[in-house]
Amino acid sequence: MKIDKKNIKAFEKVFRLNLINSITGIKAGNLIATRSNDGADNVAIFSSVVHLGSNPAQIGFVMRPQIERKSDTYNNIKENGFYTINHITKAIYKQAHNTSANLKGSEFDLCDIKKENIDNFKAPFVLESPIKIGMKLIEMIDLPNDCILIVGEVELIDVQESSINEKGEVDLSLINVMGISGLNGYYELQRMDSLPYIRLSDKSKIE
Repeated sequence: MKIDKKNIKAFEKVFRLNLINSITGIKAGNLIATRSNDGADNVAIFSSVVHLGSNPAQIGFVMRPQIERKSDTYNNIKENGFYTINHITKAIYKQAHNTSANLKGSEFDLCDIKKENIDNFKAPFVLESPIKIGMKLIEMIDLPNDCILIVGEVELIDVQESSINEKGEVDLSLINVMGISGLNGYYELQRMDSLPYIRLSDKSKIE
């Protein structure tokens, strides 16, 4: 099936939305938790978290346009300057999905997600998440489609030790981390292999 730009524009809105969101494949499913300066906690699901660099350790995620209504996640990060990224698992993915609704009040309470505070960090963590990352805001970058790229530096990592091998690689399949495709497709992850880093000087290929 070949689809050109004219076809894409002609699709029914929901069909087009689902198609374009899912063709990029499986992304990490994360709960991003924030705290306002007056102590109100918020948590929301995102599938747009990306690695930006390792030294310094930086991670980004994309937030929807904040023109008509500014979300609690956006307001809290801009106000507080700190937030956390928490991987979702098979045990909590349904509760995590419920945070996508426009709720009045803390999603921790309304969606039955357990909260955890670590080392006086200025934002809460998700207790049941096996990978918790404490972030400090570096920059908010406006994108051409009015979305916003949130760039942050890693301040703290809390990860299940048994999931890290001698190379420092985290095996996500050992800790039941879930991936997301599109807006509402959830996938279990299975590690297949770990291939060596390839340099231009290498003469042999991996068979």
